[in-house]
Amino acid sequence: MSDLLIRNLRPEEISLAVDWATAEGWNPGLCDAACFAVPDAQGFFVGEIEGEPVATVSCVNYDDRFAFLGFYIVRADLRGSGHGLRIWNAAIAHAGARVIGLDGVVAQQDNYRKSGFQLAYANIRYGGIIAAPLRPPPDVVALDTIPFALVEADDATVFPARRGTFLRAWIGTSGHVGRALMRDGELHGWGVIRPCRTGHKIGPLVAHDRAAAEAIVQALLASATGREIFLDVPAVNRAAVALAEALGFKPVFETARMYTGPIAPLRIDRVFGVTSFELG
Repeated sequence: MSDLLIRNLRPEEISLAVDWATAEGWNPGLCDAACFAVPDAQGFFVGEIEGEPVATVSCVNYDDRFAFLGFYIVRADLRGSGHGLRIWNAAIAHAGARVIGLDGVVAQQDNYRKSGFQLAYANIRYGGIIAAPLRPPPDVVALDTIPFALVEADDATVFPARRGTFLRAWIGTSGHVGRALMRDGELHGWGVIRPCRTGHKIGPLVAHDRAAAEAIVQALLASATGREIFLDVPAVNRAAVALAEALGFKPVFETARMYTGPIAPLRIDRVFGVTSFELG
């Protein structure tokens, strides 16, 4: 283990972690790497032996109180060697005293508990093939045409930290399409769809209720070139689960949302689609 060198991935190297996530079957977005570097360029780590990468992890510090951990991967032939624990500890140290969140594979929940994480709820990835989408209602508009302050404030009700710089990148990245539902000058719902290694993912998807979420989904589907769609929903939001099932989607993957400590109360009932299992 003394041969393991842990260092930060440079922003242009974050694609390594994304490629490894692809190999694990996590199906990241085509442009995720560039967006992920925005909130905390020092939050991505690689462990190397003789210059060859053997482990990755990220722990992105969103503010002085909250961080999110992801991309925890050890090369298959070296799992159980202790390299994973070392790079894990480096990521945890980067967070300092912050509360850390993660979306971990269910089978690793017990290991995460040993590091102080406690289960909050499950997230379920739904996927399916969409027939020709319905015409979206006329009050759904392009997300980048409404004041960004509205989006940022709304996101703050469903995520444990302000993440304006990340959201700007996520919304504005080439290939990402955002839509918003405005009624009487109020933001009722919004979401983003992006191309992934396989199909498209919708996330985030935030709405007052199922009807608003469905209107956003219809508009997002109309912009997608492919028909295979994935949506990650909190299992505790029954309206979100019902929407995914009504679309004909089936569960394909599950994660455990866990935290190391208390966070501010969130409106999970308004989360119809998680932004990313890697960054929350």
